[in-house]
Amino acid sequence: MSELVTVEIKDYVADVRLNRAEKMNALSIPMFEEITRVGKELAHNKEIRAIVLSGEGRGFCAGLDLANFTDADFSTDPFGPGRGGFYPNFFQLPGYVWKKMPVPVICALHGAAYGGGFQIAMGADIRIAHPSTKLSVMEIKWGLIPDMSTSQTLRDLVRVDVAKELTFTGRVVESEEALHLGLVTSIDENPRDAALKMAASIAKRNPNAITYGKYLFDNTWHGDEYEGLKAEERLQAKILKTPNQIEAVMSEMEGRAANYAARDVATFDDITLD
Repeated sequence: MSELVTVEIKDYVADVRLNRAEKMNALSIPMFEEITRVGKELAHNKEIRAIVLSGEGRGFCAGLDLANFTDADFSTDPFGPGRGGFYPNFFQLPGYVWKKMPVPVICALHGAAYGGGFQIAMGADIRIAHPSTKLSVMEIKWGLIPDMSTSQTLRDLVRVDVAKELTFTGRVVESEEALHLGLVTSIDENPRDAALKMAASIAKRNPNAITYGKYLFDNTWHGDEYEGLKAEERLQAKILKTPNQIEAVMSEMEGRAANYAARDVATFDDITLD
């Protein structure tokens, strides 16, 4: 059996691809497990500076594999031992692992991004969509609510009334409207190439500044103003006059490519504001 998720790391960029093309990358239980495993592994790799997430075949991800509903263990108690009672849980992690990634995640979308596929895409920092991309919160079609961390990711992108309307109707949104609503960042005829190009550009910057910058926005955007300003100051103090920050200045002044060391922290859990 081929790998359900492939990873190629080159020049500090991880090219991650959902690889169940014959099923439109539909989310089987093993697919959930593999996406989470890959995400956790990449999160602890200090050498990686950016991630591109995409899907092989005709679309990014068509959502939940309906065969899961006939799985005896899943249908009897989907939130049983090992799947629920902790947060993010088994089903939330494939989307939330990208939101908590200590480096930028750029999602390249094409074809369908439905249901679980939509929710995984919302966990990325940036989404570049092909003009023909179609998105949908589709869970209502099966009498469900979105439960793969969208409550914590979609709020960063759209107004609450928009999130409700998409959730209540399950309607399909095409790329131009998705751009207008804020579901995608930009539209490109070659989204994967555009994402890889952006990732390569990010990978040429101070990896500590990139990680702390993502942490700053993710942890202060909805918070107290005073705490946000304090976090900004404390994080900047951790960067100033460090070898990578000095290298950023010197490489700019000398007109050469920077030679950065790996980032100081592995995951966001290692960051303190002391």
